[in-house]
Amino acid sequence: MITTLLVANRGEIARRVFRTCRTLGISTVAVFSDADADAPHVREADAAVRLPGVSPADTYLRAGLIIDAARESGADAVHPGYGFLSENAAFARAVIDAGLSWVGPTPEAIEQMGSKIESKRLMADAGVPILSELDPAAITEADLPVLVKASSGGGGRGMRVVRSLAELDDQVEGARSEAASAFGDDTVFVEPYLTTGRHIEVQVMCDRHGTVWAVGERECSIQRRHQKIVEESPSPLVERVAGMRDELFAAARSAAKAIGYVGAGTVEFLADEAGRFYFLEMNTRLQVEHPVTECVSGLDLVGLQIGVAEGRPLPAGPPPSQGHAIEVRLYAEDPAADWRPHSGTLHRFEVPGVIATFAVPMGTGIRLDSGVDGGTVVSPHYDPMLAKVISVAPSRDVAARALAAALTKAKVHGITTNRDLLVNILCHPAFLAGDTDTAFFERHGLEELATPLATEPTVRLSALAAALADAAANRADAKVLGRIPSGWRNVVSGPQRKRFTVGETEHDVTYRLGRDGLTGHDGVRLVEATPTMVVLDVEGLRRRFDVASYPRLSVVDSPFGSVALVPVERFPDPATQVAAGSLLAPMPGTVVRVAVEQGDRVTEGQPLLWLEAMKMQHRINAPADGVVTELGVTTGDQVEVGRVLAVVSAEHVTREDVVPAEERSER
Repeated sequence: MITTLLVANRGEIARRVFRTCRTLGISTVAVFSDADADAPHVREADAAVRLPGVSPADTYLRAGLIIDAARESGADAVHPGYGFLSENAAFARAVIDAGLSWVGPTPEAIEQMGSKIESKRLMADAGVPILSELDPAAITEADLPVLVKASSGGGGRGMRVVRSLAELDDQVEGARSEAASAFGDDTVFVEPYLTTGRHIEVQVMCDRHGTVWAVGERECSIQRRHQKIVEESPSPLVERVAGMRDELFAAARSAAKAIGYVGAGTVEFLADEAGRFYFLEMNTRLQVEHPVTECVSGLDLVGLQIGVAEGRPLPAGPPPSQGHAIEVRLYAEDPAADWRPHSGTLHRFEVPGVIATFAVPMGTGIRLDSGVDGGTVVSPHYDPMLAKVISVAPSRDVAARALAAALTKAKVHGITTNRDLLVNILCHPAFLAGDTDTAFFERHGLEELATPLATEPTVRLSALAAALADAAANRADAKVLGRIPSGWRNVVSGPQRKRFTVGETEHDVTYRLGRDGLTGHDGVRLVEATPTMVVLDVEGLRRRFDVASYPRLSVVDSPFGSVALVPVERFPDPATQVAAGSLLAPMPGTVVRVAVEQGDRVTEGQPLLWLEAMKMQHRINAPADGVVTELGVTTGDQVEVGRVLAVVSAEHVTREDVVPAEERSER
């Protein structure tokens, strides 16, 4: 019997495991880096142990520190969560050797499936269809496109699509570097890349007594940069193709039996529209998207993991699935800045209609699995996923509609997210028709799908509401003015003025509040204004705008969508100005590579350096032809948002004068 369980992870998955432990009466232990000292998972645990440092390599990836934490806290079991050491056979073996219960598969099974190269060979021997591996040195134009993948880990790290032979070597090297940073293993391999396909996976659960379940399938075809962002169960493709589910389940069970698997795992396949499928990999852990399976099966997969670790047998078969569940991943990233991860303080985080957190909803409703709360500081050191929002309903269309509505009305303040992209996907006719292959974004346009919900007229109304709420706050603070409107004069004077920026666009709001109410905005009448809420009558329809104010930020939420507005300072600080041609750090991160030196001539778009943040590498390119007149960083530097990385001066430089840095050594 497990009495105290340590979760060797952080954020949302740690909270998810703790939720089941509370139900089972098991005490919990968290581990945390310095960056996570105030994180929700730390507060919710019965005990917490510090891992000094902030980077994963110094903290969550140090097996010895985590085992020491288990001993120090009196834990008798370890759950690895997902990511970090969850698929590290050496860690699993060290936990067992320390006399602790390991809530996961055997180290041997992890080793067999931990290498995607070796696992494919095993699956081929077990009769499971596979895609063949390619030798990078022998790849020809006829083999393109190909996919470079990290042999260890997942989540899109260490993965590159290669469409020309000229870029193959660089992409392989980039994949190696990213894989080494994320998983501690730089082994990569190359396989054919199917530009369209369906990503279908089967949840398996196996006990120590020979019972092997195929619990159900999930479809995770909508991905960006090879990271899943929408997952659902059952799969629309499998529902449509007769006999495909039975074949998938049989292949998944064969995969599990071939390695004597124990615990929860996922067998992933790539399928075509005809229902033919090929083994991709087996994840020897709980998946990020496990809630959709829980919501249609009614199972607690974490509870089953713990039961299997305690030696309990599973029933003969899993319960039948009912209804439909859709999960979306809410990421901290900026669509307008090439989807760069976003960090900072999450001032407010509220999702309406949530009837369950980290648990199966009773009937139709919204489930929320989140690693953050309002006030959480989102770190640049870890994965940018903030939360998973899951909708369960009797039918797919109802689940999609309810999920889109919950996301639209959610209040997510202070962090830029992919929320609008998710809503647009859920409302798209192709998605609603179940036409969701891996080329979904290429076919329908990522930029179009990421279009903000708030249109230009909505942004103008939101800016007006923010200005009126600000004026109401000023009145509330002024003891003498009382109910007199802000800017009131006996004789008509200039209008009230407030300026905001939304992204790169500046909005100048002018209005008057007098005896006749709001003037200066045709068709708009002010009904009510408080510091936190403004009601406007727009062409005869009343609209409510909720306004939240933070330092240098106002967020307006309405049925039209959420708008984040940055007030423009009337007298900006000269110290904040930077030289023309300055390249500023778009996010906090670590400089992992510098490709130029001061004095180098560069061309527009040429990579100058790479930043690593939230487990991904981001390339900083030259904005124009020019000369690197300043280089403010070196490899290994930690940088904050807005730091000057380099200055590229375009003065007196023509394209004929420019010599790329990589050619300098040849001359």
